[in-house]
Amino acid sequence: MLALVMTVFLAGSVSAQYPTRQITVVIQAAPGGVSDITARTVASLVEKELGVPVIAVNRPGAAGALAMSYLSRQAPDGYTFGYVPVELSMVRTLGYGDVGPDNLDLLAQAVSVPAAVTVRADSPWTTLQDLIDYAKANPGKIRVGNAGPGSIWHIAAGALERATGVRFTHVPFDGASPAVASLLGGHIEMVTVSPTEILPALQAGEVRVLAVMDRERSPVIPDVPTLAEVGVPGVVVSGWGGFAAPKGIPADVRAKLADAIAKAIQSPEFAEMAASRGMTVAYKPGEEFAAFAQEQYEMFAELIPALGIVQ
Repeated sequence: MLALVMTVFLAGSVSAQYPTRQITVVIQAAPGGVSDITARTVASLVEKELGVPVIAVNRPGAAGALAMSYLSRQAPDGYTFGYVPVELSMVRTLGYGDVGPDNLDLLAQAVSVPAAVTVRADSPWTTLQDLIDYAKANPGKIRVGNAGPGSIWHIAAGALERATGVRFTHVPFDGASPAVASLLGGHIEMVTVSPTEILPALQAGEVRVLAVMDRERSPVIPDVPTLAEVGVPGVVVSGWGGFAAPKGIPADVRAKLADAIAKAIQSPEFAEMAASRGMTVAYKPGEEFAAFAQEQYEMFAELIPALGIVQ
């Protein structure tokens, strides 16, 4: 009995002292990309808040499945957390790895980058309803560029297609930039990409954005309505990202780590970084983030097979 009491006491003492050593943040992307910069910005701010080094480790591959699977297998002691992108809700259905929102303890959502439904400025469609009406009358005539089969922007176009009962012709490109270039060249009629990726063309008056596929308007293009505002509710497809840890972290350790991450996400430094890269700061606490990620998982589990892109 005494041994049991001592064990509990010592465990509590260790938790109360947390952190006492270096923390590692696992990043699912290669250095230099938006995910990497987002995670490293938070890591540097968490380091200041907790007073211990926070070291970034990049483990790219399999649409993030490698890093997220690795994260799920680490000790639940608060000394390892990771950046988790929208692919957390996709990779199991895509067949890239057996990992999803249920495998991790989600700590906070950080950012959101919605899909922007975009056409050329000289197109006949000035509203989303104009586009839908044409697409219904002309099945397959609207060619939609995407960043590659199974990309979040491909899935965004598919979600819009299913929600409105239209049929597009999906045209894959090797990334969003070539898709936008093809739109400007008149080779396709529409793209669903991030606001940042079409902002130069929008500022030049070359494109028109009909809607963003998020719950809230994008601060990058605040005059553009959401899908719900133009009569297509319940369709949210964005390149969101947040932070998670292995399941089973002691409650007091989790609370301290989650609080440090929350402060980082809501800091002026993070807001400046996000705005400079066209991202919306979209903080959600762990429980709310977990519910959202599960909603997204269920949507993708239905949508991805319907698009015929399961591996």
